[in-house]
Amino acid sequence: MSSALHPNTQTGPAPVAKQLARADQAAWVGFLGRNTLWIALALLVLTLSIISEPFRNPANFQNILMQNSVIGIVALGMLVMMIGGGFDLSVGAAGGAVGVLVAYLSGPLGLPAAIVAGIALGMLIGLINGLIIARLRINAFITTFAVASIITGILFVLTSGRSIRGSSDALTDFAFQLVLGVPVLFLVFIAFSIVTYLLLSKTKWGHWVYSVGANAEASYLSGVPVLPIKIAAFTFGGLAVGLGGMFLFGQSAVGQPTAAADWPLNAIAICVIGGTSLAGGVGRVGNVVAAVFVLGVVSTGLNQLGVSPYWQPAVTGTIILVAVVSDQLTKSRNSA
Repeated sequence: MSSALHPNTQTGPAPVAKQLARADQAAWVGFLGRNTLWIALALLVLTLSIISEPFRNPANFQNILMQNSVIGIVALGMLVMMIGGGFDLSVGAAGGAVGVLVAYLSGPLGLPAAIVAGIALGMLIGLINGLIIARLRINAFITTFAVASIITGILFVLTSGRSIRGSSDALTDFAFQLVLGVPVLFLVFIAFSIVTYLLLSKTKWGHWVYSVGANAEASYLSGVPVLPIKIAAFTFGGLAVGLGGMFLFGQSAVGQPTAAADWPLNAIAICVIGGTSLAGGVGRVGNVVAAVFVLGVVSTGLNQLGVSPYWQPAVTGTIILVAVVSDQLTKSRNSA
């Protein structure tokens, strides 16, 4: 007997309704999975706004946006490098070098020329890292750690460990300027996020970065120019460091060799919390933007609640561990 005539065969709208319900459920699950960090950020802001009066002050939100935008720019550069299968431990030393250079040159050459030189230095350091890693095939950890040590040593020799003052008035005004109550640095961060997103998702270069990070050998066999892609990824990271170092100088009005010492771990932590794979090939700009402000909100909230600053690294580490474990469990369920 055919299935169409079998008495137990279900026909009509009921199976279709169940399929639509499953599809809707899957869509919601997918939406929640893609936007977990944004939901967590909203809940954090809502909770802290309820329990802390200083936190819900508009000036506090402006400070959060302003203070975290610089490391956000650096984290976007780290994102591109990590998607391409690498990472950079020299971003802190390079950021300090950029700040010192801009401060030193801003007097004799003027601020515009100093800014151009600082950004160029950041890109040059990224290019050097990329060339050593890609051409000589030396591990990114060893390469960037060594480059960071070299830069730090040179900076301390040239500056004797002292801060360098420069002509920073215009850049400082820009760094603290508000447009309709929104910090300009935040707008720069968002603009850089959009540029990074477009490069990664709408260009052949971006698709190649993902491909090289996921499987460099297979990409090479498919005709992808693996070495130039890796070098370009580190150069882009250097561009982000150059911008970050410039704005760091604008915020502090001095070039301090150790001012960006915490950038490497912070930038990598932001990317990891945002779901970027340490193995390469996986990462989203939107998640990195959300992770920047999740950590920023947590840090500000703990300060305003009177929690000892000694506990803050433990909280940050817990967030990173939870993010990594959650990501691993998700991958295990998907592969099962």
